Amino acid sequence: MKVFKFGGASVNSAAAIRNVAGILKKYRSEKLIAVFSAMGKMTNAFEEVAYAGFNKGGLLEEKISIIEQYHFQITDELFGSGHRDIIEELNKTFSQLREIASDPPDSYDEYYDRVVPFGETCSTLINSRYLSTCGMEIQVVDAKSFVKTNDNFRDATVDWNKTCNRINSIFMSGDFSSDRIPVFITQGFIGSTSDGRPTTLGREGSDFTASIIAYCLDAEEVVVWKDVDGLLNADPVYFDDIVKIDRLSYRETIELSFFGAKILHPKTIKPLQNKQIPLRIKSFFKPGESGTLIHENREQDHSVPFLILKQDQVLISFSTKDFSFITEENLQKLFGEFSYLNVKVNLMQNSAISFTVCVNHPGDKLTRLIENLSKDFEIFYNDQLELLTIRHFNEEILKKHLCNCEILLEQRSRRTIQVAYKKNI
Repeated sequence: MKVFKFGGASVNSAAAIRNVAGILKKYRSEKLIAVFSAMGKMTNAFEEVAYAGFNKGGLLEEKISIIEQYHFQITDELFGSGHRDIIEELNKTFSQLREIASDPPDSYDEYYDRVVPFGETCSTLINSRYLSTCGMEIQVVDAKSFVKTNDNFRDATVDWNKTCNRINSIFMSGDFSSDRIPVFITQGFIGSTSDGRPTTLGREGSDFTASIIAYCLDAEEVVVWKDVDGLLNADPVYFDDIVKIDRLSYRETIELSFFGAKILHPKTIKPLQNKQIPLRIKSFFKPGESGTLIHENREQDHSVPFLILKQDQVLISFSTKDFSFITEENLQKLFGEFSYLNVKVNLMQNSAISFTVCVNHPGDKLTRLIENLSKDFEIFYNDQLELLTIRHFNEEILKKHLCNCEILLEQRSRRTIQVAYKKNI
């Protein structure tokens, strides 16, 4: 059994979906599970729906209509005039979205998990219907029926026992009756609590879904299909002299994901490592090429530096008001608030009387964070910063990328340097 994951870029148009069909046909002798993300940039668009619906600013219908038009256009291009059934299903899906989006609960995170997964629902609906017309026998499985989690909305924790039991029950008993190419299709990113409330696994969580399925089924391999030739040592949007990596270890990939490399969801690799299931990153433009293999062997881990850039960062410093030391009790208060507001820490450093973190700009939550902690701490922050992480760094590469910057915080270990800075204009 192989588990394939198709991200948004691989299904962002009618032509892209036809390409997916061509890829799956190359594996007609395999038993396949295909995990689909929302199409194109639709997760961003559904997040705008959630924001508009929760804040009741009058833009909800406009945001939904934009999404609706996008999906109907792709449907028209794929099916022509013979697509009445799928139009009816899409209309039903968008009616459900409007009903749910117009009645938000008190918790934004819970509301987010009710609204945003509609992107994956629409994607699997359109893809499954098209693939059925291409000589494949498709069985669609709702991810909420087998990915079981706690109720930590927007970053839910998987209940592995319940999830593995459900996955084995569903996917090992699939009854494919014809001689057509058998493919299970499901959604990435989403799950549900034990009482059926929708949850999500964190942004870009479709990679993690593929890993969960592979772990529970002892799959032969996971293949993540992307719009690049494989794993690159840096994002070509920000850096030149990019190098493709042919092989990388589980351990190094986990480190890079933790630091924010746009490779895979950070939780993806560990389940695969635990069962020695290889993961391959391949280009959906060049499906015949080998891509990048992620496995146990560490021989090539140190071959090139890796550069990871995070923009729109905020550096926040907390000092005790009575100038006592930063103690474990203080840290408990700080991290309790970070957890409550779902503020992700990218870098931290402490001294005797202060504690500093670099975080992705949390938007409106920054004001709430400061208000909630200002009773106990003096708080200072700098925004509009960048955070550069270089794995396997050297002085030459530091000079090249930090020569015209005001460095506010620097932290080094044997193999990694992280620098929070503001560019000098």
